[in-house]
Amino acid sequence: MAVESDNRDLIDKVKELVPKEAGLSKVEYEGPDIAIYVKNIVYLYGDENVIKNISAAIKKRLLVRSDPSELTDPDDALKKIKEIVPPEAGVNEEGIRFVPEFGEVYIEALKPGLVIGKGGSTLIRVVKETRWVPKVLRTPTMNSDVIKGVRQMLLKESDFRKKFLNGIGKKINQQLVKSDWVKATALGGFREVGRSSLLIETHHSKVLIDCGISPEPGIRGAEANTGTENKAFPYLDSANITINDLDAVILTHAHMDHIGFVPYLFKFGYTGPVYCTPPTRDLAALLLYDYSRLVQKGGGVPLYGDKDIKNMLMHMITRDYGEVTNVTDEIKLTYHNAGHILGSGTVHLHIGEGLYNIVDTGDMKYGFTRLFDQADTRYPRIDALFIESTYGGPHDINQNRRDAEIELMENIKRTVENGGKVLLPLFSVGRSQELMLVLESYMTNNPRYKLNVPIYLDGMILEASAIHTAYPEYLRTNLQHRILSNNSPFESEIFEIAKGERQEILDKGPCVVLASGGMLNGGASLEYFKAMADDPKNMVIFVGYNSVSSLGRRVQNGLKEIPLPGEDGKMVSTKINLQVKTVEGFSGHSDRRELMRFVEMLKPPAKRIFTMHGEESKCEDLARTLGNRFRVESRALMDLDSVRLK
Repeated sequence: MAVESDNRDLIDKVKELVPKEAGLSKVEYEGPDIAIYVKNIVYLYGDENVIKNISAAIKKRLLVRSDPSELTDPDDALKKIKEIVPPEAGVNEEGIRFVPEFGEVYIEALKPGLVIGKGGSTLIRVVKETRWVPKVLRTPTMNSDVIKGVRQMLLKESDFRKKFLNGIGKKINQQLVKSDWVKATALGGFREVGRSSLLIETHHSKVLIDCGISPEPGIRGAEANTGTENKAFPYLDSANITINDLDAVILTHAHMDHIGFVPYLFKFGYTGPVYCTPPTRDLAALLLYDYSRLVQKGGGVPLYGDKDIKNMLMHMITRDYGEVTNVTDEIKLTYHNAGHILGSGTVHLHIGEGLYNIVDTGDMKYGFTRLFDQADTRYPRIDALFIESTYGGPHDINQNRRDAEIELMENIKRTVENGGKVLLPLFSVGRSQELMLVLESYMTNNPRYKLNVPIYLDGMILEASAIHTAYPEYLRTNLQHRILSNNSPFESEIFEIAKGERQEILDKGPCVVLASGGMLNGGASLEYFKAMADDPKNMVIFVGYNSVSSLGRRVQNGLKEIPLPGEDGKMVSTKINLQVKTVEGFSGHSDRRELMRFVEMLKPPAKRIFTMHGEESKCEDLARTLGNRFRVESRALMDLDSVRLK
């Protein structure tokens, strides 16, 4: 049962811990954090240990802000900030915005380090001279309409966000009675790829990890749930809960098979928080708005409208890797690097006071990529591991990465030298940037592959790449340094933005096209494929996963003719004469050996294992092999299975 005294006890504890010299005027909940407002903020910033000690005592992040009466007038504060922050930081006047609701000033800079200063000295000076608390944001090195839009929306909706966070904070901190059981229910993505969703329940808490749509029927929108075909959406109606019984939705990363159904929850009344990393929020905005646009363009009805996507974004609470956050009074969330795409995180849930610990990998990569460090393997405790099995079959062994890169480049070189064109259908987030890094490295540094042909970028690839430049701290160290040194490989001169009609681009002669739509189910890649399919000089190269019923999989399997929509919308029989190649070494998913190695390297080891996110045979085989190898209970759950964990 809910007990309000828990709220008062924590508030009273904070009041006791704040030194009288600070002039405390208010304490309030702000989502999972505690915010204090003081008359003398300079006193607290004079000794950083005071804030750290209070945070440690209450086991929550402490946000310190000036009482509104102490804030310098924004016009005067703007002048002082421009004097304090060095011009080399790359801050323009539009990049400094005040948020009175939170007593914060957002400072957007190309070089945030110069805004922060050595040991935070510049930020402290801003606080002392203006009483506004600065929040530093990185300006992407490439133009990003998505980042601009998301940041402007959050500023505009500050009043709503304030009320929302206050309400969530009170809810998180109102229970005293603890649960003694934990249950998991598979709502989607078990023994299949798509519509990933896992419900974790205790007596008092219900959280959903991911809520996606399946890749093929999902693109058709609301009509996809008709008929007898495999359904596109999670089995939420089977969970015996209402939408607002959910305490939180936790996202592992921004791919549509993990986030695509979340706005639908808001359309039907969900008002709770959605937790994710900052890059996941921005990439989710990019992909969800694009999904809605593609469904409409194809004559379908989207599951939800733009207002539902916006509503979801306003309810998002972002957390970086390693931050421990209460999502309910008894469940703590910590993200760890998953190595899959930008901002992807494995989810660690600590339930109760040592009652149970869960790790959900989402999609993860425990192997080399040019973009990210491999997935983390160190956790406080793992009572149950839910692990993806996309390439969990016994024969799913990826090609050596260097060999894969050479094979890719040799196929491109041979095709363009023979007068053909190369199409790389790519997921706009992840594989696109990985392949851009490979092409940039070989074509810039290796004389054999300095091919005098244009490399076109089409679809959402450019916008997704821009978002990467706003979060270099999530990338490999060498890539971070390049972006911070104004030498971003995503802006290399070897790449050209596709402009004009796609047929006109192809008519210019040999070229390489990187186009969004990795499974050829829609988007830019399908348009190029239709135009290139009949010419045997051309080549399509697949470098990522194609689901069982996707056009990409059928082309891989040797399809020679298929009806595709023409310019007038009518179906036209299209012959497939172009060369088809698959290069396996670039996946953002772990292969069989990497999955086994990941489990082997977990510290501490997992006590129970459940496989998910893979075709049925692969989930079953991986579960059986992991159980035998590590002498633990290991099962391949089915959708709709529930298992009592504790």
